[in-house]
Amino acid sequence: MTDIKMDANALLIERFKAFYQDVKHPQLDKIDEIYTEDVLFKDPVHELRSAEKLHAYLSEMSVNVHSGRFEYLDQIVSDNTAYIKWNMHFKHPKLGNKTITVRGISQVQFNERIYFHEDVYDLGELIYEHVPLLGSVVKSLKKRLAM
Repeated sequence: MTDIKMDANALLIERFKAFYQDVKHPQLDKIDEIYTEDVLFKDPVHELRSAEKLHAYLSEMSVNVHSGRFEYLDQIVSDNTAYIKWNMHFKHPKLGNKTITVRGISQVQFNERIYFHEDVYDLGELIYEHVPLLGSVVKSLKKRLAM
């Protein structure tokens, strides 16, 4: 990989991370600088194809959270793929008033912009553990499975 391509890839990944830094106020006006028009986005809840649908999803998500931010822990960037490990810290009105932290990883594939983005995280840690009654059941099951 040439130094120019490495620099361009590193710059794209830094723009990607900045785009998501503030969950409450994502930089949605820059979505076309990060993603291709036909990007495929996947997470444990959604599978979306298009920057327009991703924009709508992120816009709705940002309205529904009180606050949130990503803490980036590690990354590996190659010619056209990156893996970025993160913690997401957020407060959601439907999940109480405490800050919830979820560990996850994003895989992105790109040329000059990202055409594939998949987030992998524990949905139980994100939602189910914070729902009254259900949360105690999920936590109990996790403890039993860990033995």
